[in-house]
Amino acid sequence: MTILCVRFQLPQAREADLPRLLAMLEEFTPVVQALPPDAALADLRGAERYFGRDAVELASVIRVRSLALYGVDCVIGAGPGPMLARVALGDAVPGVTCAAPEERDAVAEFLAGKPVGALPGVGAATSRTLADYGLDTLGRVAAAPLSTLQRLVGARAGRELHEKASGVDRGRVVPDSVSRSIAVERPFGRDELDPDRHRRALLSAAEELGARLRTLDKVCRTLTLTVRYADRSATTRSRTLAEPTAHSPELTRSAYGMYEALGLQRARVRAVGLRVERLDPADQASHQLTFDPVDEKVRRVEEVADRARAKFGPRAVMPGGLAGRAA
Repeated sequence: MTILCVRFQLPQAREADLPRLLAMLEEFTPVVQALPPDAALADLRGAERYFGRDAVELASVIRVRSLALYGVDCVIGAGPGPMLARVALGDAVPGVTCAAPEERDAVAEFLAGKPVGALPGVGAATSRTLADYGLDTLGRVAAAPLSTLQRLVGARAGRELHEKASGVDRGRVVPDSVSRSIAVERPFGRDELDPDRHRRALLSAAEELGARLRTLDKVCRTLTLTVRYADRSATTRSRTLAEPTAHSPELTRSAYGMYEALGLQRARVRAVGLRVERLDPADQASHQLTFDPVDEKVRRVEEVADRARAKFGPRAVMPGGLAGRAA
């Protein structure tokens, strides 16, 4: 048992704490892969030898440290590979680590009765397609001829599905800072109908994200917008940016573009949130130079504003649209 899949029970307003929790996991092992918005994989092969404890015992230590340092409980699945650890996470509860077995026959039995959707990467459409042919559990998928699965879902997907349902776990934990993310959410005091207030909240969130990226000397490649409604449903849209950036106006333009594309009409919005993902070091990113003096001036002003905020506080300098408002 060497792999843990840890899901931190973060409320929506605290999803931005994920990087700190990942850093806590890295105190046990450098092989940590983020699974935004609230989970991570950790390969504990070296940690087991170093600490003289197995992965399940270390999971208890991780849970206690997460509660003690950050006030965040977690559920943890353990397994001999990443896929099995993620499946085990589905059966885990706070305070008890669910461990998948290691023996091949025991793994097949562990998976047999689970729905097809329990496998990572298997979505609702694939699950419905298989269920239409009676393949509604992993045991039945494993017993089905490979050629049948390939006709139903495609050659490559069918082969991978058959292997996973049979307990073959070829995955590995890939420590990759590109998968890290930073999230900001702006809840409203009441369900908000006014599009101007929606946009003002997006402006505030984009400004904060840009400032945090620049403080960390990072740039992002992907921006994700989440709109949460009064009925507790949500809409999420992602956009790959034209170039990696930490420039707040660029983040704001992209956020506005995704918001306008939703075509919300009289939607009762409870909160809006932005997440930047696929983070890279700023010194490794390139920026397309332009002959527009306004763009260069805005970037210089942004640098000065960052220095002022660092000295006098985050509200020392802000866009005019936010001046005098709490957003």
